[in-house]
Amino acid sequence: MLTTRFVDGAPNWIDVATPDIDGAASFYGGLFGWQLQSAGPEAGGYGFFQLGGRTVAGGVQSGPEQGPPSWTVYFQSADAQATAKATEQAHGSVLVQPMDVMGQGHMAVLADQAHVPFGIWQPGRTKGVDVASEPGSLCWVELYTPDIAAAAAFYHQVLGLETSAAPFPGGTYTCVNPSTGGEDAMFGGIVPQADDPSEAGSSPYWLPYFEVEDTDSVVEKAQQLGGQVRMPATTMEGIGRMAKLADPYGARFAVIKSESQQG
Repeated sequence: MLTTRFVDGAPNWIDVATPDIDGAASFYGGLFGWQLQSAGPEAGGYGFFQLGGRTVAGGVQSGPEQGPPSWTVYFQSADAQATAKATEQAHGSVLVQPMDVMGQGHMAVLADQAHVPFGIWQPGRTKGVDVASEPGSLCWVELYTPDIAAAAAFYHQVLGLETSAAPFPGGTYTCVNPSTGGEDAMFGGIVPQADDPSEAGSSPYWLPYFEVEDTDSVVEKAQQLGGQVRMPATTMEGIGRMAKLADPYGARFAVIKSESQQG
């Protein structure tokens, strides 16, 4: 479960790149109640999505040369430069070199051995998002990839992540946790892309999950706001009720009412 007691290797930030930041703000505002606050004129159009005054995500307007609209998951690193170097040594790539972000921290955008982008955030004054695993905030992440073993080896080498197997309807689910905190700090999973019909034909990627109070009503609202349903609301015993969606510009995400939140 994600918390804001961030440790190295765990997700600590998330942002969406979109061709229409105002349109995205309208969509996510209608869906989750988020409000977009500008990070200031020196931030290049970057803004913070806030819920009740607490930052839950970032957002920026992007052009076609920067790739398709998408969510990027950032993982905590004690040394962004060292993590970028480790990525190259593990046959990944550096998409955006480590840089200082106005004294708030250091960031980089990297890609794993299967060319899946992900971010690194080395905390400075900004440690990460202000809230996690509450309704309207990030609660889980999944990596959809063609090769689980290769992905597990890559993220262990680069971020120190550990994996474990958990029984899952129809098979076994590969869980991910940082080296600090053990399985109690589990924050995500690795999924074989070929085994999920909703991912047919899509490229490998990290999928963020946002906690919600009512999955079905959120799915309905997303459609009303111009979003797409990639996987209808589905209940997984022992886990919760989830759905995969895309915003009006194609950025993919999922929502879930976790079973742990239902009591």
